[in-house]
Amino acid sequence: MTEKQRTLLAVEALKEKYPEAICSLNYKNPFELLIATRLSAQCTDARVNMVTPALFSRFPDCFSLATADTDEVEELIKTCGLYKSKAKSLVQIGKMLCEEFGGRVPDTIEELIRLPGVGRKTANLVCGDIYGKPAVVTDTHFIRICNRLGLIKTTDPFKVEMKMKKLLPKEEANDFCHRCVLFGREVCTARRANCDACPLSQFCPKKV
Repeated sequence: MTEKQRTLLAVEALKEKYPEAICSLNYKNPFELLIATRLSAQCTDARVNMVTPALFSRFPDCFSLATADTDEVEELIKTCGLYKSKAKSLVQIGKMLCEEFGGRVPDTIEELIRLPGVGRKTANLVCGDIYGKPAVVTDTHFIRICNRLGLIKTTDPFKVEMKMKKLLPKEEANDFCHRCVLFGREVCTARRANCDACPLSQFCPKKV
């Protein structure tokens, strides 16, 4: 079986198990998704979802965030971890969105990664979920599962992204990443691969 064939089988199996491929972060608009994803670095989505309501109530858009006092932002996101560096980058993101993008969240990887603290993972998520573009979000669950399936042999996010872009159908890529997160939390966890309950076991090299 080729890597491409195994990829397509995984896409269909996870589509059946998780019909709704949804992002775990709560957001109402492009700005909120961008900020929430920046906060999710080395922090759980559940924790971010607890923090963002108060943050967005106080700073609902890039214009208000651009003029925010960093200390106040720190206090609002303190439980997210790395809050000092995150608070600084959030204010800088607000300023840059206002000054260079007219208050609009950009729609390309190249423009998004120019924003302070924004890497390719965040940029891909925004491009995929907001703008409907083909995207590969290299979440830790996604990287782990693709390795276990024998589709990749690296944990380098950029290499994973480039390889999986070749293997995944463009129209399925973004949703597959979301499904891998759900699957990685429920079945193929970091601690243990629950192969007996796995819908991918028939073609997974780990089990076959």
